[in-house]
Amino acid sequence: DVQLVESGGGSVQAGGSLRLSCSASGYTMRNYCMAWFRQAPGKKREEVVITDNEGRMRLADFAKGRFAASQGNGKNTLALDMNILKSEDAGTYYCAATSFCAGGYRPTEPDYNLWGQGTQVTVS
Repeated sequence: DVQLVESGGGSVQAGGSLRLSCSASGYTMRNYCMAWFRQAPGKKREEVVITDNEGRMRLADFAKGRFAASQGNGKNTLALDMNILKSEDAGTYYCAATSFCAGGYRPTEPDYNLWGQGTQVTVS
């Protein structure tokens, strides 16, 4: 079975940086597209960055200019570098993957059928 494991969460002061990593194991992710979502307490889960099977990445508007994502290890990892963190960036960050991304299709949240356990980000 494919497993997604996140790491890198923690506490940081506003203006600081964190790097989150997601690693997939148990299967090659060649036909999967990975993404990062986040959820703040009392709010809906929202997309942070998604990838498609043509290597493109789409950052959410709030992330542009502050966050950057990168893939590696044959698409088995997806890192998220977060800079200039704000209090509103706090929450649980989830790595996700979907096989519904063929032909350049941009997946949306319902398409993701693999989820990590989440990693907590606290900004004070």
